[in-house]
Amino acid sequence: MADTTIPENALNAFLETLDKANVRAAELFPGDSPRRQPVHTVYGGAHLFTADTTPKLGALALRALDDHAPDATAFAEVFGIDRRLADRVHPRVIEKLTREPVEDLRIDFEDGFGHRPDHEEDGHAVRAANEVAIALSGGTLPPAIGIRIKPLNEELKRRSLRTFDLFLTRLLDRTGGTLPPNFVVTLPKITSPEQVAALASACDAFEYWRQLPPGTLQFEVMIETAQAIFSADGTVALPRFIGEGGGRIVAAHFGTYDYTAACSITAAHQHMRHPACDFAKHVMQVALAGTGIWLSDGATNVMPIGSREVVHRAWRLHFEHARHSLVTGFYQGWDLHPAQLPSRYAAVYAFFLEGLDAASERLKQFVAQAAQATLVGHVFDDAATGQGLLNYFLRALNCRAISEQEAIEMSGLTPDELRSRSFVRILQRRTSG
Repeated sequence: MADTTIPENALNAFLETLDKANVRAAELFPGDSPRRQPVHTVYGGAHLFTADTTPKLGALALRALDDHAPDATAFAEVFGIDRRLADRVHPRVIEKLTREPVEDLRIDFEDGFGHRPDHEEDGHAVRAANEVAIALSGGTLPPAIGIRIKPLNEELKRRSLRTFDLFLTRLLDRTGGTLPPNFVVTLPKITSPEQVAALASACDAFEYWRQLPPGTLQFEVMIETAQAIFSADGTVALPRFIGEGGGRIVAAHFGTYDYTAACSITAAHQHMRHPACDFAKHVMQVALAGTGIWLSDGATNVMPIGSREVVHRAWRLHFEHARHSLVTGFYQGWDLHPAQLPSRYAAVYAFFLEGLDAASERLKQFVAQAAQATLVGHVFDDAATGQGLLNYFLRALNCRAISEQEAIEMSGLTPDELRSRSFVRILQRRTSG
């Protein structure tokens, strides 16, 4: 019988390749990019945007909180959370609404703007760009901003690309060729890869004529049609859509109401927790896992406007929807009204703070034993759990539920270990030392 033993040098090379692959696989998780993913995107009609929109939204959100949940006791009752947790969350929400009420804002030329005569949309595209330039120079823009154009279907493609061109041309003229940080274009209602390719080509052309570095313009796609989930041949559509983006796509946003309408779900049952929505979002997660493309859930369309009872009911619904998104791995969602900002941050901060002590204990013991399985309470941790525990702290830090100092103290990690974002590397350094 022939000797089938693998030569030692070949085996070592093979094992080295596997080690690299395993390290990479362990590091991949939704949102693995070191960029800061916003917890929400606030949508508002382009005709309403002004340079002081962000501070105005913050002031309105603070007023709603003061009117309807002025202290931790009321806050706990409204959202149905433990009073001790409310004592921690309530002041953080106030601080957030005061310091940075909006993390990402989209100037909307689609549903929030409606269909208007061409000259009217032209005027608003130019005016909105002027306002963005003023806000950029005045320091009143949120950390991320962008525009949502109309779909690139046969009926609206010319209008959509004209708004794209008018807005960006005026904005660059007013800013001396500088785009705001984290600027994106949102492409809604995609039904074919060709629509994604068309926007990528428009970005290529615009960068060429405006002498911008290639890849400057980034965009996100909205998943709100059945064709954006599965192609006609039954294959998952998203990978090809992303491929046609030419590396420009940074996020995929789920459109709750257009998608449920496309699935023939009646208006009374169109909501974020419908099983059809969960199915579509699971497909999004699987198709885009490890790509670094952010996922965003949709919006709660019941507005907290009116009496205290009405506001509280709307807040609780929004809180439940946001929490459901977080539990299912969607760490970003849409907000449509300034009074939704208190319930957004309440849900996000409560979600991370309520489990922080338990996660801290598990991670500290797990790291201390250098990847040996350990039993803490009734939860058994193995090596596959390590990155999940680290992700918990990274997500909490990303959304500012905790500070970096709190994350370091509670996780037992050094600043460099925390910033490495890789549990495998942390263990490698500790065991090799």
